[in-house]
Amino acid sequence: MVDLMGQYSKIKDQIDKNIINTINSGKLINGPIVKEFSQNLSKFLDVNYVIPCANGTDALQIAFMALELQPGDEVICPAWTYVATAEAAAILGLIPVMCDVDSDTFNITADLIEPLITKKTKAIVPVHLYGQSCDMEPIKNLGKKYDLKIIEDNAQAIGCKYTFNNGKTISTGTIGDIGTTSFYPSKNLGAYGDGGAIFTNNEKLAEKIFLAANHGQNKRYHHKIIGCNSRLDSIQAEILNIKLKYLSEYNSNREEMAKNYNMAFKNIEYLQTPKVIKNSTHVYHQYTLKILNNKRDQLKEYLSENGIPSMIYYPIPLYKQLAFKKYVSDDFYLPNTENLAKSVISLPIHSEIENSNQDYIIEKILNFYK
Repeated sequence: MVDLMGQYSKIKDQIDKNIINTINSGKLINGPIVKEFSQNLSKFLDVNYVIPCANGTDALQIAFMALELQPGDEVICPAWTYVATAEAAAILGLIPVMCDVDSDTFNITADLIEPLITKKTKAIVPVHLYGQSCDMEPIKNLGKKYDLKIIEDNAQAIGCKYTFNNGKTISTGTIGDIGTTSFYPSKNLGAYGDGGAIFTNNEKLAEKIFLAANHGQNKRYHHKIIGCNSRLDSIQAEILNIKLKYLSEYNSNREEMAKNYNMAFKNIEYLQTPKVIKNSTHVYHQYTLKILNNKRDQLKEYLSENGIPSMIYYPIPLYKQLAFKKYVSDDFYLPNTENLAKSVISLPIHSEIENSNQDYIIEKILNFYK
């Protein structure tokens, strides 16, 4: 699905040299490179504060902690996403309220969110799924209308841009009160291990985030709040700092692969290529098709028989997972989410186009639909 070794081979000398230098320095936790990477990522996203942490799930949990949400508070999140989004809320005793998603963009929308808002609702968690932004302007307006916080889960969309109706363009993850991301190796900006970060333009929130991620301390042995231990190590910061220089190129290559797929599949009646809203770019963390003739599983089996990897993100809605059963009734049902679980499939897409075998993949899929 991704070509991590192909990507590594192009920057191997830089990566190896910087890792060795960091090991030799002995500054393996919160070393100078962590601060440097934070500053560089802050410039890339045009956001005031970037606080690195250990992984994307921690990033979400720390965001909730910094907003001082309390057990029993409701947070609205998509039912069509990776488990971490709702899991991070549940860990703190918050109530994840499952929202359906748009059947074409796979993202939550203001129209779907608003009916779920109650007196207990304290936050909305838009997930910019597969690399495209949610339509954030109406969601921000909801936040203002109901005095709700907005925490963006930007784990799949780093580098994506959203344009408001006034023409202002902003990086996803920096639109709401707090944004979070993951640096899991397969992400568009991936480490060689776990990693994550939290973004905000609010100075007071930035201080709370920093405290929450560092045992509640801003000075050694002086603990102002109850926090946790979630740090990005220096070796991962070295890797990310180098790869950040190439992120725009990586995303451009993913977009080129997506264009190739779109062109090849545009006349196939039973394939729906990704729909992109007018306000958003798309960095194609995943290239996800909708199969319209109920033959998704047959296509997946056929691809496997021809040596082509594919994935289903996600085969089971969150509210059907045993871990979340207590948050919904037995007959809880979201039509778009249920349909997507049965119809989507993601094809290989990554930054190393020359190693992608994309022509072969396209040829086989076209043959399947002859």
